Amino acid sequence: MAGEFDHIRARLETIAEELADLAISRLLESIDAGGTEYPIDEKRLTRARRAVEKAISILREPDDLDPH
Repeated sequence: MAGEFDHIRARLETIAEELADLAISRLLESIDAGGTEYPIDEKRLTRARRAVEKAISILREPDDLDPH
């Protein structure tokens, strides 16, 4: 069904943006505090954002590509 996942995909896109914003915020806080390495939680936030972006990509795939 075309567009069946549009609403979920839009919510995931918002979540991905929120995760990216939070990761940038963590980086800026670290820089302001004189940090010289990436904060641990920034790495985790980036991994989570990538996972959400992968889910978005999967939901964009046409139904005929699903092997199941």
